[in-house]
Amino acid sequence: MNWLQALLLGLVQGLTEFLPVSSSGHLMIVRELLGVDSEGFLDFTVTVHLATVLSTIIVFWKPICKLLAGLFKFKYNDETDYIFKLIVSMIPVALVGFLFKDKVEALFGDSLTTVAVCLIITAVLLFLSDIFGNGSVRRRISVAPAHAVGDSVSVGEPVEPVEPAEGARNGINFWQAFVVGIGQALAVAPGLSRSGTTIATGLLCGVKRSVMAQFSFLMVLVPILGEQFLDIMKAVSGEASLGGGLGPLCLAVGFVSAFLAGLFACKAMVALVRKAKLGWFALYCAVVAVLIFIIA
Repeated sequence: MNWLQALLLGLVQGLTEFLPVSSSGHLMIVRELLGVDSEGFLDFTVTVHLATVLSTIIVFWKPICKLLAGLFKFKYNDETDYIFKLIVSMIPVALVGFLFKDKVEALFGDSLTTVAVCLIITAVLLFLSDIFGNGSVRRRISVAPAHAVGDSVSVGEPVEPVEPAEGARNGINFWQAFVVGIGQALAVAPGLSRSGTTIATGLLCGVKRSVMAQFSFLMVLVPILGEQFLDIMKAVSGEASLGGGLGPLCLAVGFVSAFLAGLFACKAMVALVRKAKLGWFALYCAVVAVLIFIIA
């Protein structure tokens, strides 16, 4: 991988991370088009994901600070409840990371057939969520400031008012958070969109789209940061080379391009995911999958 390829791959990651179309799948497609070797590609993927996570933190800085401020009041309030549900959602992906990391790495070295199959699964999930999930229910759009933590992530765009489900504080209960977490764990496969899978799973479980728009993006922060921290610790101890053998220039260029593209895209993409029908993204994923089957 050279620096120009790293730049292009970083831009792809930053622009597709916030859409339900699988950024990792698009990274593999562009990798194949550019002729980039698969060695060290998983580490590069984690690095550019870290970049978009940091851009997410910057865009959502105020609601994150609000959550942390509520947590350090040391009482069970809305913020503490929300953070606990985020933690519950992280359990499945943590188990996959610890128990099946080698198999996940093998998926990233596989052919584009895996990406195509997973894109079809993503398309089916998005299509079903539009029909049977809360995303299919027409609701009014409000620009009033939110009061519930589940709707506190407004970044200047119109948001849907949150009406918490019966017995669900912040619009989502612990069981729904865990099921959404299972969706995130399965979405480690390239082509199975993480945001698409988690949002669709949440809608099918009865969570409203305005709640899932925030929850989906916040639940990935700790797993990605933790993965990068573990890689750094292994490199420091000499157990592994940082970046899987990729040069520091490629990692740096990929990181910066993904970070800047993520900052540019985040607001627009999150607003689009909140308001647009997911069926259009389902159609896009299906078309790309068919093209892969034809060309590959």
